[in-house]
Amino acid sequence: MARTVKTPGPDHPITVEPTGARVVVRAGGRVVADTTAAVTLCEADYPPVYYLPLDDVAPDALRPTDSHTYCPYKGEASYYTLVGAAGEAADAVWTYPSPYDAVAEIAGHVAFYPQHVDILVEEAA
Repeated sequence: MARTVKTPGPDHPITVEPTGARVVVRAGGRVVADTTAAVTLCEADYPPVYYLPLDDVAPDALRPTDSHTYCPYKGEASYYTLVGAAGEAADAVWTYPSPYDAVAEIAGHVAFYPQHVDILVEEAA
């Protein structure tokens, strides 16, 4: 099946920039990710999304699922079940293993659905 590939532009802008702050993600009170190397993706009118390096996520906090979705601007997303102190949340974390060139900086990073975690961004002093 052919997939449409779109390039960000004035009608649908996307930027990816270093967050410039420490980002801590907690699930049920348990720290599941902690990094100073996050990037922030801003897309059109959507809220900003923090993408954290997979290496900065607790390995036992993620379990791959068979779920996939497609974004014509970013590519194919894969999902993880989030394992936290309070239990599991299926497909609560996503990644773009081979993102399109316009958002290449998110490769090797994951993002968390905010309804399943607490995300704390500690701005630099």
